[in-house]
Amino acid sequence: MEMSLLISAVEWVYTHLKFSDVALALIGLFLLSYLREKLVSKGGPVNWPVLGMAPALALNKDDLLGWCTRSLVRAGGTFHYRGVWFGGAYGILTANPANVEHILKTNFRNYPKGEYYRERFRELLEDGIFNADDELWKEERRVAKTEMHSLRFLEHTFATMRGLVEHRLVKLMEEMATSKRVFDLQDVLLRFTFDSICISAFGVDPGSLAVDLPEIPFARAFEEATENTLARFLMPPFVWKPMRFLGIGHERKLKKAVRVVHAFANETVRERRNKMRKLRGLNDSSDLLSRLMQREHEKEEGMYYSDKYFREFITSLIIAGRDTTSVALVWFFWLVHNHLQVEKRILSEIKEIRGKLASQETNGAFSAQELNEMVYLQAALTESLRLYPSVPMEMKQALEDDTLPDGTRVKKGARVFFSIFSMGRMESIWGEDWVEFKPERWIREGKIVSEDQFKYVVFNAGPRLCVGKKFAYTQMKIVATAILMRYKVKVVEGQTVVPKITTTLYMKNGLLVTLQDRDG
Repeated sequence: MEMSLLISAVEWVYTHLKFSDVALALIGLFLLSYLREKLVSKGGPVNWPVLGMAPALALNKDDLLGWCTRSLVRAGGTFHYRGVWFGGAYGILTANPANVEHILKTNFRNYPKGEYYRERFRELLEDGIFNADDELWKEERRVAKTEMHSLRFLEHTFATMRGLVEHRLVKLMEEMATSKRVFDLQDVLLRFTFDSICISAFGVDPGSLAVDLPEIPFARAFEEATENTLARFLMPPFVWKPMRFLGIGHERKLKKAVRVVHAFANETVRERRNKMRKLRGLNDSSDLLSRLMQREHEKEEGMYYSDKYFREFITSLIIAGRDTTSVALVWFFWLVHNHLQVEKRILSEIKEIRGKLASQETNGAFSAQELNEMVYLQAALTESLRLYPSVPMEMKQALEDDTLPDGTRVKKGARVFFSIFSMGRMESIWGEDWVEFKPERWIREGKIVSEDQFKYVVFNAGPRLCVGKKFAYTQMKIVATAILMRYKVKVVEGQTVVPKITTTLYMKNGLLVTLQDRDG
């Protein structure tokens, strides 16, 4: 009886139901779901049925960071997101300092980088410090911090940076100024930091800052590797994983670039191992790689490093030491160009400190102590990083269900993003003058003041606070003083200056400039 009724009902539906009725019902369901999501979003972006946040991302792809910031402001600092139905992406985006402190410190163990992040960077970074979690990360950080904070390495890196500035950067700037040539400042700064990190950390001189600006295959391969790795974050796994298996598209380019990067790293490690065996030690070398090999040679308790470990060490340090500092500097020079009063204050400070030097020394690079005295310059660099952080977004993955300080619930496996770019542009954090480039906000009674590290997350915070922060400031100050005291950097008019959406906040089109001699 029940079966015949069921069959009759199906036959009736088949006979009387029209396609238009089904379509109308689906549209109604879609709209009801949309209205529900609209109410739940509380001012944040809507997660569409089936499509999630994909439509909003597509509509704002040319200003993604700006859209994230505006959405966070409307949502009160935090909102949930969801990807397309079959992609499996879900989580939150926040710019709330209390939430960030909870993620990076209070409940640190619950928010590692996570498998989602590590899987995408595995080909390039393998198990290096920027792709590691838990005990592996702790050990790698301990080793890096011990050596990077040693007096010997600090003196070596400072001498390396001064030498590069005096013998290459200044000469290159002289050539550009004399020829009145238009050049890409971002490219030059990337070359400087690349040479600097390779010499300081690995004892290898790529020579990319030569006056003829040569093409360096390894440097180019590294850029391609990072760009093609990012593509994995912009598409679901069921797209990029088959591409990897088949060796097509950006996955083919990634594999080729990684092969070049790892070949460079392997050759560097092999050469240093051979030097170690030949000389029976590396005590005469001060670069980071040599110091680590020397410690291993002296058989410090429990210490053994494989060639793979050193390869991971090399690629991780290049990411840390090349891109972030150079990108920070190019945004700094652009902001200084647009704020003449800031440039005047920086020049005044430089001249004041130069005035204390003997006349024959005034054209050389400053000492570490003299750089430390440049309070206004450091404030200007810090303020520049607030508006244009080198790493605009960070991501973690929740191990267990959690509730953030603002009441936002986080599900196990959720990808938790915090927008460092947006945090630097929130009135709730910085006040009504957040939009102003105002170095003075970092100075009290003639000294630099540090804001709460969880509202200024430029150098990360908590246990993962950047071990190279002091190194970065020293490098930026050396370059900024060398250029600004000699030349006025004039940005070419008519170019579009916008961020490039990558893991590092490059200028999308570079920064075309000319130099005007200050003595001319």
